[in-house]
Amino acid sequence: MNYIDSVLSILPKDGGLTVERKNLFNVSVAILAILALVGIGSGLYTLYAGHEHTLGTSREVPWGILISTYVFFVVTSTGLCIVSSIGHVFGFENFMPIAKRAVFLSIVTIISGFLVIAFEIENTWRMPIALVIGFNLTSNIWWMGTLYGLYMVFMIIEFILLQLNKHKLAVGFGLAGLLTGIVAHSNLGAVFGLLSGRDFWHGPFMPVYFIVSAAMSGCVAIFFFTYLAYRFNGWAFDARMKVSLQSVAKLAALMIATVLFFTTWKMITGVTGQVPGDYEPMAYLLYGPYAVNFWIGEVTLGLVLPLFLILSVKAESLRAIFIASIAGIIGIFFMRYDLVVVGQLLPSFSHMGLVDYPEMLSYTPSRLEALVTMGGFAFCGLFFLLGEKYFRGHMSEEH
Repeated sequence: MNYIDSVLSILPKDGGLTVERKNLFNVSVAILAILALVGIGSGLYTLYAGHEHTLGTSREVPWGILISTYVFFVVTSTGLCIVSSIGHVFGFENFMPIAKRAVFLSIVTIISGFLVIAFEIENTWRMPIALVIGFNLTSNIWWMGTLYGLYMVFMIIEFILLQLNKHKLAVGFGLAGLLTGIVAHSNLGAVFGLLSGRDFWHGPFMPVYFIVSAAMSGCVAIFFFTYLAYRFNGWAFDARMKVSLQSVAKLAALMIATVLFFTTWKMITGVTGQVPGDYEPMAYLLYGPYAVNFWIGEVTLGLVLPLFLILSVKAESLRAIFIASIAGIIGIFFMRYDLVVVGQLLPSFSHMGLVDYPEMLSYTPSRLEALVTMGGFAFCGLFFLLGEKYFRGHMSEEH
């Protein structure tokens, strides 16, 4: 029996703190804290020893798993903000029960993303200084840092106001966070889409794709964390929460179907005509070294299996949807990794017939990169559990 199974078997379905639950909570927090510290320590070592000695990236492939993990977290954060805003900002009652938890998790995931990318930037301390005194309005990366910083501030203020029951003010900051997050996220897509030297990324497709996939990620994440939270807290799902999670699942199915549509046409345009610069990376995904990542990770776990499970149970079985959310989170991580890495593997001068110039580049994450990535996920899980404890599961009603 694995760890998740032991969690679900120990926890009762209706309230009341038990010794088993307290022990499980303490052990889980301790394990996640240790893993987070290991990740942070590994990241600090990369800054001390130098990226050229510790990371698997190179001058030719400068973005690796730390960038894709950062993208994973900020995409999820924006998606959680979108999901929370449907209820909290726009007043859709079915989405109200998950709103507070979604706001909190949007903060946790954006901070987790910042934590990971802090160790990817070789001179991390320069980043906040450059944002203030070295700003460049023509730089998408400058806009990304600025907008995500504002987004995080708005979300933190919104969460504080929710805790103080100042809902009217919270709605205003929630709307500001939503608008800033969407602009920041479309700008993140533009960081990729405006790179004309990378044909695999280039085009207006990326900003739109990032927004749609963010909504999908937010739905998957809030269902996953809410289901785990209720089991950790030992609560039974009341009718209102069931309806809320079922509504989230229906929205998730719509977003998954939309991303599947985007992915299908990306495949078709990538192989049709074998256009140089776009064909080779797509071939790597479809039947090359990254085919397992693509077909098993992205397509099966990230899209087809979650969509099939949600539709097969008509978004009614919470356990089945929870399994779909697990598969979805794993698959979405593969999506971000493949997008970031495969888009760089075609050398810039590959079609110029240069002697001894590689046809395709390669990248393998180093152990330290893997440890930093693990630390980012552990950090996120740790503060998820602490949030459940210290904010009473983000619920106002008694359980």
